[in-house]
Amino acid sequence: MSKEKIAIVTGGSRGLGRNTVLSLAARGIDSIFTYHSNEAQTGQVAALVAEAGRKTRALRLDTGDTSAFDAFVNDVRTTLADWGADRFDFLVNNAGTSHHNSIEKTTEAELDALYNVHFKGVFFLTQKLLPLIRDGGRIVNMSSGLTRIIVPESAPYGSMKGAVEVLTKYMAKELAPRRIAVNVVAPGAIQTDFSGGMVRDNPELNRRIADMTALGRAGLPDDIGPMIASLLSEDNRWVNAQRIEVSGGMSI
Repeated sequence: MSKEKIAIVTGGSRGLGRNTVLSLAARGIDSIFTYHSNEAQTGQVAALVAEAGRKTRALRLDTGDTSAFDAFVNDVRTTLADWGADRFDFLVNNAGTSHHNSIEKTTEAELDALYNVHFKGVFFLTQKLLPLIRDGGRIVNMSSGLTRIIVPESAPYGSMKGAVEVLTKYMAKELAPRRIAVNVVAPGAIQTDFSGGMVRDNPELNRRIADMTALGRAGLPDDIGPMIASLLSEDNRWVNAQRIEVSGGMSI
């Protein structure tokens, strides 16, 4: 069986997920990554991974639809077999959707949609993939600076991410007999197309974020992907059950 390291990254066709896939490729790690709707972007990611001399495969998945998970796991098994492997090493639960609304105005449908993607999906996709994760592997869940920094109209989103942070500690404890380390990464405001690209494309918002950040600017995808790749490396093998905020020092 293949000795190459393999990662699964959800939401890997754009933003932080894309950067994570490329950062892993730069470190010699192959990736299976998911996309939701934009198949065109997957080809760009695959081409860049190939330039780095690594393998990748894009699989379509709605991480908010648990009924699709069994078929996805079968596709993962097929991909692993094609690559001469029967297990993978790293899981990055990155896929997410944005939401901005007050507690007063958030609808039940909005909250359910957030729950399905940001908590229920993370919980059950991890559960379904556990038989395929190699003992001694690693899991990274994605949270947000919004669990610590209280921003208007962020309560539903921030609360779901808070649940993921608690879940991460329980995963670390329960998976410890298999030596699987589980951590949660909480990015600050990053210049991507997330939330309609508002941090990247709104100069006034970008300036406000820079002013509240110790290092004096809004974050970039290149601030996050390499950090996740580093966290998954042997250099950080003793880091477990931690919330690691990667925000340049926002609101300190």
